[in-house]
Amino acid sequence: MKKKLVAAFLSFSIVLAIGAGSALADSKMDKVIGSAIGTKYVSGGTTTSGFDCSGFTMYVFNQIGIDLPHQSGSQYQMGEAVSRSELRAGDLVFFNTSGKGVSHVGIYVGDGKFAHASTSRGVIITSLSDSYYVNRYVGAKRVMSNTKYQAAAADAQDDDNVQ
Repeated sequence: MKKKLVAAFLSFSIVLAIGAGSALADSKMDKVIGSAIGTKYVSGGTTTSGFDCSGFTMYVFNQIGIDLPHQSGSQYQMGEAVSRSELRAGDLVFFNTSGKGVSHVGIYVGDGKFAHASTSRGVIITSLSDSYYVNRYVGAKRVMSNTKYQAAAADAQDDDNVQ
């Protein structure tokens, strides 16, 4: 019972964090991200037992059929550059948190927010306007084709319509 309450709370929390208007709201990607919220940070982690930042993005994208390498700098080499004003849910967002180039990655979820594995708080949703991240933002990459994007955003709606 306690697990069900926690899962329900986390699902509700991610809907609030992402916003009902997000392209990912109630989507396959949203469900994967939602199920990972609260997972502890583990350096080198790539599973729901613990994630580091690139392990988290690698895990989420693997669940929708996209392979990413396990390193934020390597992920930054993939996909197509996207301006901040053109971000869509599912784009990877990158930050320089070490002073030595790309060192942190998250997944844009819409409404100016991104999901990521924080070293201090585990997997959370944070605003791109957060004072820590706004000054460390490097850029964004789109690694999902339009077809993959539609599949990741539409799966949950299709599943809901099946009786």
